[in-house]
Amino acid sequence: MKLYRIKKSDIDKKGRGLYATKDIKAGTKIIDYIGKLITKKETEESDKYDNNKPIYLFTINKRYDLDGDFSWNTAGLINHSCDNNCDYDGKGLKIWVKAIKDIKKGEEFTCDYGFGYDENYKQFKCKCKSKNCCGYIVRAESRWRINKKFAMSNKKKLINHSR
Repeated sequence: MKLYRIKKSDIDKKGRGLYATKDIKAGTKIIDYIGKLITKKETEESDKYDNNKPIYLFTINKRYDLDGDFSWNTAGLINHSCDNNCDYDGKGLKIWVKAIKDIKKGEEFTCDYGFGYDENYKQFKCKCKSKNCCGYIVRAESRWRINKKFAMSNKKKLINHSR
C-alpha cells in the first residue's frame, strides 16, 4: 500500500499535493524524489533553471544536480510549509522524502524548500499560513532576517502614524 495519495492541495489552492493514506511515524521514508541527473555545467548553461519559474532542482554533489521537473516525479507535488512535516534526505545519487514528525492519516505532506535569503526572495510567496510563516519561501535558518525586516518596518509605521 502506498503511503500517499494525490489530491487538491490545502496549501496551493490551484495545485495538487500528497496526503498520507495512514498514520506515519517520524523517520519513515515516504517517496523517492526522482529525476534526471545533470552536470553543474548543464545547470548553469540552461535557461530552464532561472528564478522566474518553479525549479525542482537538488544539489547532489560538486559535479551533479538532480532535475526533478518531470510529470513522473510524484514527489514534486509536495508543497512547501514553514512548519514542514517531511524533509529531503539522500545518499550517493539518490534523494527521498522522509517524515520528520508523526503524520496523521489525511494530512498533507510538506517540506521546507530551503530557498536562500537573497534579493530574489520576494518573488516566492509562501501560502502555508503556519504560525512561524514569514510570508516567503525561505529556509528556516534565514526566516529571522525577514521577520526582523518586517518588525523594523512595522515599528517605523507605528512611529510615523503616532506623530
